[in-house]
Amino acid sequence: MSFFGRNIKKIRSLKLLSQQAFAEVFDLKRATLGAYEEERSEPKIDTIIKIANYFSIPIDDLLTKELTINQLLKFNTNLTTDADQMEVAALTKVPIILPECVADYLNHHSKKNFIADLPVMSLPISNEKIFRAYTVTDLEMANQDVGFYPNDVVVGELVPKSAYKKLNNRTPVIVVTDTDILVRRYFSTDKGYVLRADHKGIDDQVFNAKQIYELWRIRYVFYKRIPETSGEISDQINLLRMEIEKLKK
Repeated sequence: MSFFGRNIKKIRSLKLLSQQAFAEVFDLKRATLGAYEEERSEPKIDTIIKIANYFSIPIDDLLTKELTINQLLKFNTNLTTDADQMEVAALTKVPIILPECVADYLNHHSKKNFIADLPVMSLPISNEKIFRAYTVTDLEMANQDVGFYPNDVVVGELVPKSAYKKLNNRTPVIVVTDTDILVRRYFSTDKGYVLRADHKGIDDQVFNAKQIYELWRIRYVFYKRIPETSGEISDQINLLRMEIEKLKK
């Protein structure tokens, strides 16, 4: 009998993350994570390795022992909740696309000098990945007081073209095409890559890989207002905390 499900549920509780937020860190579906936690399904070996490595927990312990909270805290300072032990993490400068920069970005997004001259926001996230921030300008991803509103800032992690088909459906993304920058939900279909708005009445748009110049998976959101989204603020804050802690490894 594997203790994997019980242990990851404890880790998630320790991190104050919802199932959805925890699942996204490891490219899982929420339902899949739920099945692991409820011991209805066993994970693939690569998933076990990812989670064990991320939290610096020996794979054997993760699978064969029901770990206590105290044991989890002793594995690595990455899991500590003692504020006195926290170190100041290096801030990563993330280029941000402001509304007045959109036209220039469409023309010059591939030029390193142009990207270097963009305004930046400094965030406590990993500098090993490429991120881009974008200021929302419309209500196309808002629905019944939920979602992204004008002046919210979304931060995306670059998705290489080779990984487009691996991205989970419904993932919120920033997409750069030849004529526009879109914030949408992503779906991979036989017809191509479908971009769908949350706001009703907006038609789906279908693109092939060549028509998508850049695709950024949204990892963080900074709201201009207090959003009425169940647990979403808490998830974003706790995901940022996880990134800070991972930088210390």
